[in-house]
Amino acid sequence: MGTPCGEIKKMAQRLIEDLRGFHIAYVDADHKTEEGEMPRAMQSGASMVYTDKISFKRLDITDSLDRYQRNRIFNEYDLVIVNGNHFEADLQIVVVDERKPLERKLDYITNPIAIVRQSPEDRLPAYLENHLGKELEIQPLYSLSEIKKLSDLIRDTLVLNVPRLHGLVLAGGKSERMGMDKGLINYHGLPQREYLFRLLENYTENTFMSCRPDQLQDLSPWPCVADSIDGLGPFGALVSAFREYPNHAWLVVACDLPLVTANTLMELASNRNPSKIATAFHNPETNFPDPLLTIWEPKSYPLLLHFLSLGYSCPRKVLINSRTEVLQPSDKNILLNANNPEELEKVRHLLKNQRSET
Repeated sequence: MGTPCGEIKKMAQRLIEDLRGFHIAYVDADHKTEEGEMPRAMQSGASMVYTDKISFKRLDITDSLDRYQRNRIFNEYDLVIVNGNHFEADLQIVVVDERKPLERKLDYITNPIAIVRQSPEDRLPAYLENHLGKELEIQPLYSLSEIKKLSDLIRDTLVLNVPRLHGLVLAGGKSERMGMDKGLINYHGLPQREYLFRLLENYTENTFMSCRPDQLQDLSPWPCVADSIDGLGPFGALVSAFREYPNHAWLVVACDLPLVTANTLMELASNRNPSKIATAFHNPETNFPDPLLTIWEPKSYPLLLHFLSLGYSCPRKVLINSRTEVLQPSDKNILLNANNPEELEKVRHLLKNQRSET
């Protein structure tokens, strides 16, 4: 904000080029008249026109978008660059340009992250110095020729604000096919739910057991997230976790994955892509990403609720139909399920062979 719109557009284009790799949106206003631009269907009365332009898609609408609708549209983007001459934003880059003085827009400068001058020799206007006060002492100053430094600042800000990671052990299943609680089966010298909990603690800020409300007493030694939606299995557990901590990412692992190791979690965490809605392993048996050993980013929460509103409560469907980072596991057996006595016996045989080889 603070310079003509044409200059803002040029700055935005250079920043977007420098920040390739992030999922970026750009918001601007158009000073031109609508004549000749409105699609014919809209001229005839259509409220919305969607056009597949091959290399990009275009959506024209006549209805206004309130902030809740805008938040939904921009939810999946890492960064939204906004023309501050027309719109407000949470953070501001203030450009000092006598062609577009900010004296009447000081109220819009609420959280500046940088000040850009036309040249290093330019002084800041007195009204801006008075408005920023002591905050001016910590604000980086750039000139228009230092766009690369500005993009580095934005990149550092994005990296610094990557959501922190919580761990979630899916221990709330009823284990009807197994005939016993899968969380209590001992594969590695501990009940499986406790084994996974201890593994997750090494890679997450906080770790929780996901459980049914009737399990809370039995699981009282551990922090728990009880299902707030009944009967939805892992999907309900995930939504319940996001209801408690909507701004954290969740590393989720199910008790019926007995071959998960510390190396498995390290492989997943080190290849995490917070630009996507989730990071998951490809399951060769289903040929789809596996939702039961996945890092779910906060931006997946609205998507989960959206799919639920459409009648879908399958987390795999969300992964398949969204921007998901899919990893090829280094060990094809890590996603082997143990859901019934036959699969349990197979897993125990595999573990016995692995231990005899080491």
